[in-house]
Amino acid sequence: MFKRGINAYQKGNIKQQIAQADPHQITLMLMQGAIDKMAYAKGCMERKDFEGKSVHLSKASAIIVNLRDTLDFTVESEVTDNLFALYDFMVNRLTDAHVQNSQSIIDEVIGLMLPIKTAWASIPEDAKQEAYELQRQKQQSAV
Repeated sequence: MFKRGINAYQKGNIKQQIAQADPHQITLMLMQGAIDKMAYAKGCMERKDFEGKSVHLSKASAIIVNLRDTLDFTVESEVTDNLFALYDFMVNRLTDAHVQNSQSIIDEVIGLMLPIKTAWASIPEDAKQEAYELQRQKQQSAV
């Protein structure tokens, strides 16, 4: 009963954070969510909780697929292409981690995600505002 209450509180808190977040913050939350799910999967492996491992690795993979599939390819960029390939690689490696029951592969994927998250978090506020303005102008010209 107690755990259900905590889970309900956490879900409500996340919904509130998402409602108040800009796209940059949502991306950061997704990256952190993927890292968290991978860490939970490692804990499940240690406890031999194979169902939990499967659930958490599936959720981490789904988050990474979402990050990959929301990349903006309207602007040709080597960064976008490289991120797509890296996210795809991460999903494949998480599948390998699941099949091989390998914590070291999960550590490898976490090690790939952390620098991306750190770089994303360090984007200056003026650069974010400029990107939002460009996106808004694109949307208005498309209408």
